[in-house]
Amino acid sequence: MALWEAIEEERGTAPTEPPFWAAAWPGGQALARYVLDVPATVADRSVLDLGSGSGLVAVAAALAGARQVTASEIDPFGHAAIAVNADVNGIAPVAVVGDVLGEDPPAVDVVLAGDVCYDREMSERVLPWLAAARARGAEVYLGDPGRPYLPTEQLTAVTTFDVPDTEPSPNPPTQVRRTTVWRLP
Repeated sequence: MALWEAIEEERGTAPTEPPFWAAAWPGGQALARYVLDVPATVADRSVLDLGSGSGLVAVAAALAGARQVTASEIDPFGHAAIAVNADVNGIAPVAVVGDVLGEDPPAVDVVLAGDVCYDREMSERVLPWLAAARARGAEVYLGDPGRPYLPTEQLTAVTTFDVPDTEPSPNPPTQVRRTTVWRLP
């Protein structure tokens, strides 16, 4: 709530959306854990973190040895969070771009996309873009905690993690969500 109020004060108006970038969503946590556990996924490769939020996955990719990391995030406050998180984690600044979904996918080796299929509209927008990135030769990984708009029949499961939910329950313990890292074949 304090973050929401600070954004409202900075902008002089209430945000139209909650600060989604301020949460470590389960899909992003799973992707970050995966690239840290299996650094060969990104090591010495160029990486795009799609829907980067605060840069959790981008930072993990850099820590795992990615040659170049670009974060795509639409919220300017998210851009600032990415810069802070890169600095706090002792990595080089991460290049940040805005919305890339209206463009052709960039020429990168790996696309990491956490929690991007959260509703029907976004899924209909992002899935063809990810397929185009795959067709251009990028390896594409998605992290998702089982949302209904992710077409799992078109994906290959790589691994699963039990991830603490981003919104703690009122009575401990915090809920855990089974979250899968998927690969676009």
